[in-house]
This record gives sequence, structure tokens and C-alpha cells, in this order.
Amino acid sequence: MTQIDYGTIQYRDELFRKLIHLTSLSIPIVYYFITTETAVFILAVLAALALIIDLSRYFHPEIGKVFYKIFGFLLREHEVDHKKKNLNGATYVLISALISVLIFPKVIFITAFSILIVSDSLAAIIGRKFGKRKFLSKSLEGTLTFFVSACIVILFTPKVGDFFEEYLIGFTGAFVGAIVENISFKLIDDNLSIPLSVGFAIWGLYLAILPKLDLTLSNVPR
Repeated sequence: MTQIDYGTIQYRDELFRKLIHLTSLSIPIVYYFITTETAVFILAVLAALALIIDLSRYFHPEIGKVFYKIFGFLLREHEVDHKKKNLNGATYVLISALISVLIFPKVIFITAFSILIVSDSLAAIIGRKFGKRKFLSKSLEGTLTFFVSACIVILFTPKVGDFFEEYLIGFTGAFVGAIVENISFKLIDDNLSIPLSVGFAIWGLYLAILPKLDLTLSNVPR
């Protein structure tokens, strides 16, 4: 059987990393109740601070020493590469959230970003523990976990008119996200690739199938 590369940190630390990742679900939840302008301001400030701290560890040994002492056990090998100076996953989450809020209508962002937070976390946890069958770049078990959990997310995220077609659109986006999460391994950080791919897939289907719907959720703050 083909060996599957699951990462470079211990499974216990992976669990803790994903629990922290799940706290980012607060981003789409809070965004539902605030305006886009407010969300952009908050995310821009947070993303800028995260970026400054993340890059500072590479250029200032004192900051790096403190950073690695606190967060080192959660970082994967490519996130501590001082030659490439890669960003860590948390910084990518905030940058991804900011970009996605700027690009997508509110209903699209909430769906795509919720899928990232929930399904990416569960796929990593289940894939590392139970993944046995190789599928594309990762495990079949992890990819199926992503797809099934993303479909469940679709059932609970806001809909414009609660039309049946909206659920089919969401399920299709869930499938796109599952494949992208699998094949983006080592190519592009999936905190960025997943919400963008899911968001554009869902948005395109809305425009093709339900072009007249207001995707900004005008009944809540914009």
C-alpha cells in the first residue's frame, strides 16, 4: 500500500492545532452580524499584525525565540523554513479571510469560509488517524471526510431564498473544496486555496442557475 505523507508534527499537536483552527469559525459568524466595511477593517488590522509578527521571527532572533517557545510545537516543517520564510497557517487564515471578504458577497463568504474551517480541520484529523487508501495527493478517508462535513456545513449556512437549487450549488462547492484540499498539498496553502475555489465555484453556479438572487444578504448588515 502506498504510504501517505501526513505532515511533520505529532498527532496530538495536530489535534490542538485544529482546535485552534476551529476558533476561526468566529470569523464568518461575526461577519453575518456586521457590515462588510467593518469586517474589512477588523481583518485588515489582524492580518497586518499577524504578518508583522510572523515575518519578524525570521529577521529578529529575540522575537523568533519567544515565538518558537510558544508556538513551535504547532508549526509544520515548511513553516519554520528560514530560507523560504513561509508564513504559518494562522497568518494565512487571516489573509485569506480578508481577501475573501473583499471578493465575495456575504452569503458566499460565510459558506466558503465555514467549509474551510470545519472541513479542513476534520479532514486532517480523520485523515491522519484513519487514512489508509491513497487518493490523489492525500487519503481517500480524509477527502471523504472533507466532502461529507462540508455538505453538513451547507445545511446550516445562510441561504438567500432557501431554494433547493441553493443546496445543490453548495454541495457542488463542497466537492470542489474536497478536491482542492487534496491536490493543493505542498503547492499552495489550503487556507487560501479552499475558500477561493469554493467561493468562485458557488458564485459561478449562483450566477448560472439563480442569477437574480441578492447574494449580499440584504436583510442583515452589509
